[in-house]
Amino acid sequence: MEKQFTTPITDYSGLKAGDLVLLSGTIYTARDAAHKRMAEMLKRGEPMPFDFAGNAVFYAGPCPAKPGQVIGSVGPTTAGRMDSYAPMLIGAGLRFMIGKGRRSQEVHDALRRHGGIYFITIAGAAAYIARCVKSARVIAFDDLGTEAIRRLEVVEMPLIVDSIIN
Repeated sequence: MEKQFTTPITDYSGLKAGDLVLLSGTIYTARDAAHKRMAEMLKRGEPMPFDFAGNAVFYAGPCPAKPGQVIGSVGPTTAGRMDSYAPMLIGAGLRFMIGKGRRSQEVHDALRRHGGIYFITIAGAAAYIARCVKSARVIAFDDLGTEAIRRLEVVEMPLIVDSIIN
């Protein structure tokens, strides 16, 4: 049985690895280049492009939308590509991440210190995931093209709890 969650996520007690979650609300896309910029901003003491509290980052770079579509295909990127930046972002308040693949020991250690969830979504299901997206707009780093940070409004995006640390 799937569990329904809406962002901002404030209570994820009761979830365990392997649980199916249908996520609705606001999530943000960010890939390698955006993570590098956010890490640099943190080092300079600058505010993040969005509030991490209760929000999820989807490791994805959407394809351009075709006419009449909100967004093109949007599938998960390998999470390990963000692992050199993730512990710093977790320390700054990021608690929920969506991607595919394994995470480094450093990411698990950061989640253990601060709490959070790493969700996975199915690779190869980018067209299906796009149907869950009801709106999309660039909010930061427009010059990065598909790697710009986008604010997505999603309805019942299917996720699987991979790692959860309270």
